Amino acid sequence: MLLHYKGFIFDFNGTLYRDAPYQKAAWGVISSRLRGGRALTDAEMERQVNGWPGAAVFAYLLGRPLPQQEVWRLLEEKEAIYRELCQKDAANFHLIAGAEGFLDALKARGVPMTIATGSEIVNVRFFMERFRLDRWFALERIVYDDGQLPGKPHPDIYQKAAANLGLAPEVCVVAEDAPAGVAAARAAGIGRILAVAQGEAADRMAARPGVDKVMADFTGLDADALFGPPPR
Repeated sequence: MLLHYKGFIFDFNGTLYRDAPYQKAAWGVISSRLRGGRALTDAEMERQVNGWPGAAVFAYLLGRPLPQQEVWRLLEEKEAIYRELCQKDAANFHLIAGAEGFLDALKARGVPMTIATGSEIVNVRFFMERFRLDRWFALERIVYDDGQLPGKPHPDIYQKAAANLGLAPEVCVVAEDAPAGVAAARAAGIGRILAVAQGEAADRMAARPGVDKVMADFTGLDADALFGPPPR
């Protein structure tokens, strides 16, 4: 383990924003429409959806690869449902506990940071605005699903995110909540992988190769230990 790392890459959904119920509900609506009333099961969500790009999920649901235009159409239908569900739950429409404080701590240290997400640009812009993510992240550095890169668990998304920070993957830290994302970070050669999970999911994450630490949120994460103290 390096004494101090140089950059931080965050997954977003489930990592900075706890949105699993809304993702599950939105995918349930779409999968039921596409499969004649048969919604995705919990096991399918874990195995075929969480952390995977939309094209891969729709290929699974329909049993065939889809043209990119059809993927975008179906994704926007699903994401519109998802965004509406997120906003309806106003009490929980905020970043995960400890995230703002940790992001401020990274900013105070001048740590380069970005987001690497399987979401597409409409959702990225939505959360940039609603959560004021531009306090910490530059949109041009964020890696999202634009149809050009293979999604997680392929390493490309984290390799590109590190490159966007001007850093080698091995000096970056990644925070992830999905097995596919952990696999992507590990394959990319990320130096330290932190998993955000609770309950039984935390136990499963702790057993995954490449995971260095499992945490429920960001409240106990020590920026000094990872990046050293802020400049005086």
